[in-house]
Amino acid sequence: MLKSRFSLFNYVLPVLLVFTLIAPVVASNHGETLTIYSGRSKSLVEPIIKQFQEATGIQVKANYGGTTQLAAALLTEGDKSPAALFWAQDAGALGAVSKKEMFEKLPESILTKVPSGFRDADGFWVATSGRARVLGYSPERVKMEELPHSIFDLTQPMWKGRVGWAPTNGSFQAFVTAMRVQVGEEKTAEWLRGMKANGAKKYTGNTPIIEALAAGEVDVGLPNHYYLLRFKKADSDFPVEQTFFKANDPGNLVNIAGVGVLKSTENKETALKFVEFLLSTKAQQYFTSDVFEYPVIEGVTQNENLLPLSELIQVAPVFNLNDMDDLDGTVKLLQKTEVL
Repeated sequence: MLKSRFSLFNYVLPVLLVFTLIAPVVASNHGETLTIYSGRSKSLVEPIIKQFQEATGIQVKANYGGTTQLAAALLTEGDKSPAALFWAQDAGALGAVSKKEMFEKLPESILTKVPSGFRDADGFWVATSGRARVLGYSPERVKMEELPHSIFDLTQPMWKGRVGWAPTNGSFQAFVTAMRVQVGEEKTAEWLRGMKANGAKKYTGNTPIIEALAAGEVDVGLPNHYYLLRFKKADSDFPVEQTFFKANDPGNLVNIAGVGVLKSTENKETALKFVEFLLSTKAQQYFTSDVFEYPVIEGVTQNENLLPLSELIQVAPVFNLNDMDDLDGTVKLLQKTEVL
């Protein structure tokens, strides 16, 4: 009998000790709140934020807004910002904040999960998903052999009045910013003037461009890749296709959504947990399966209509994404060339 009681004590005591050690940690997680400035829209990222909360017990307070506006808010708030993380819609905003030395350097264990082209060269931010610029086209009105090899070919007479673009759209302006970085102000201005002179038709955004292609208003267009995939999900016979230009062409810009941890936050460890979660297979699977974006880690089953990550890297132009921070200069150029 004594032996029996002793054995039970030996079993229960370690369990009680473990529970005593773990319980405060669990309670602490449930009382912890992480504040995020999110330039990503609520409808896109709220599901993944909820999954993080459920998995960790950490509560997330997300302040949603335009990426450019949130970057400006961070620069104004400085060390007094309540944000622990900035989750941006594009690399330009991350670059603007990074150049003001407001981000904490991320650990190698996080950085090495992502290809070098999808993270800050100095390690201050990392991509969470990718969005590619593509050439949308009508397969009924444009033959494969007629497709332009470069975005600069769209100023040729054969494309007069046949191209749709969206000069007021944020993703288009980010693309023009990237073009300025890659080929310079003069060549970018020349392209903009050439497109205008060639009768490129203006639309308010990416979705209207896809709709215009289907309706026969234009024969080719310049959207982000995932808009067509949403139409294809609803109707597999939707009469529009898309492709890339030749490898490394500026028209193949792969912009990113990405995240950085603010130096000023006292919740660095919690913030890093969130970054790690965004780069987990579970989160990356959500971005490609539900949002139709490119995953930025290997080992994810992505949408069959997307290029494998290794091939996407091969077609994308090579330059420093941090240098996409001069949106004001782009708007001034669009006004100077009378595109806006």
